[in-house]
Amino acid sequence: VPALRAALGAEDGDGKRTTASEGAETAREAVLAALADGLRPLPVVARRIRATLVDEPPSILADGGVIREGFDRELDDLRAMAADGRAWIARYQAEQSERTGIKNLKIKHSSVFGYTIEVTTAQLGNVPPDYQRKQTIANGERFVTPELKRYEEQIATARDRSLLLEERFFQELRGAVAAEIAAIQGTASAIAELDVLASLADRALALGYVRPAMVEEAVLEARDTRHPVVEQLPDAERFVPNDILLDGGANRLAVITGPNMAGKSTYIRQAAMLVVMAQAGSFVPASSARIGLCDRVFTRVGASDDLARGRSTFMVEMQETANILHNATDRSLVVLDEIGRGTSTFDGISIAWAVAEHIHNAIRCRTLFATHYHELTDLAKILPGVKNYCVLVREQRGGIAFLRRIVPGAADKSYGIAVAQLAGMPAPVVARSREILANLEESEHGRDGDSTLARPRNHRSTLTPDNRQMLLF
Repeated sequence: VPALRAALGAEDGDGKRTTASEGAETAREAVLAALADGLRPLPVVARRIRATLVDEPPSILADGGVIREGFDRELDDLRAMAADGRAWIARYQAEQSERTGIKNLKIKHSSVFGYTIEVTTAQLGNVPPDYQRKQTIANGERFVTPELKRYEEQIATARDRSLLLEERFFQELRGAVAAEIAAIQGTASAIAELDVLASLADRALALGYVRPAMVEEAVLEARDTRHPVVEQLPDAERFVPNDILLDGGANRLAVITGPNMAGKSTYIRQAAMLVVMAQAGSFVPASSARIGLCDRVFTRVGASDDLARGRSTFMVEMQETANILHNATDRSLVVLDEIGRGTSTFDGISIAWAVAEHIHNAIRCRTLFATHYHELTDLAKILPGVKNYCVLVREQRGGIAFLRRIVPGAADKSYGIAVAQLAGMPAPVVARSREILANLEESEHGRDGDSTLARPRNHRSTLTPDNRQMLLF
């Protein structure tokens, strides 16, 4: 704590508190001064903790070894007694052997009599009068002495007594610390805030973040935005920055189309993270940013089911979407990814279209709507606040390359088969998929009236006009 206070320019040499307003000429200095004011070194408590506890105390008090050696003489003696019991017995045996002249005198331990001095029958005449007979054995007798008995009791109880002493000293220390709990909790809170600010500052400096301009108007305007996590993934490809423009007017709802894996989900997520980071007080991964305050950020991203509650992926998606439509306001940011999947195409398009309309007309909040339904791009023709964006893709050698660039306009293809090919789909399956797609597209444009939608080459149909729909597949 003294080191932190010194780093904040608040150390006054004796650990006393400073006034938060002293020398605070700017808002930043005022914040740091207030944090320094919350840091209480408590040198008396610190010294007592250092004097009482070992540097690395065990996690369980009952295991002992918590109190530092040298803190209490009695505790040190008890510990030494418990640890040196065997050594004392060996020394005592040597002393008694020399005293009595009985060279084969032994001190042994039994579960019934404890420690006893064992003397053979031939040496019983040399036993001193202070020896107390305890037991007769086949080749001699066993004795005890008051000193041996006393030390045995000390050894047996030394550990128990030392643990009781350790617990007493620990409880006394805890009481002294508890008396300063308000100051300690205040210090912990200040350190936590400093930790957050230092972490945000470190990342902002290391990764080139900028300070966002926070405004009251409903706007999200940022240049060269990046995803703070994706761009730092190990072995990731070079991250392509993109601009974001949302407001409460002509750029209220952005419909984003493009193939899977092109970067739609990353783009809409980084927009949401931009807002969360900014409102948490962080700089943001962009070259510039102007962000209107949001009351909440709503997301419907990813696919998951809830089998334990009997909810399918589609049901989870619909419930989350319903929550957004019921709770979002014109001050919210809404991020939607692939609304309407998991059911029939027409159902999915209808739901996605109606959701987009409701957000645009009724809620009127800033919204990013990623979709594979190209039909939704027609919303821009009838709703004044809808704008179309797509992810650039380059076709090459029968495949595609993702450029990761978001540009105005609608995607003209989904490139689903190309993505399947990238995923390692078998070549015959890819080829057949392209053939079926071509036939379906011809059918869509009414160029194939004899029901040859998906027939393999050289295939002769035996289906009647009544079941020609089966020829699709």
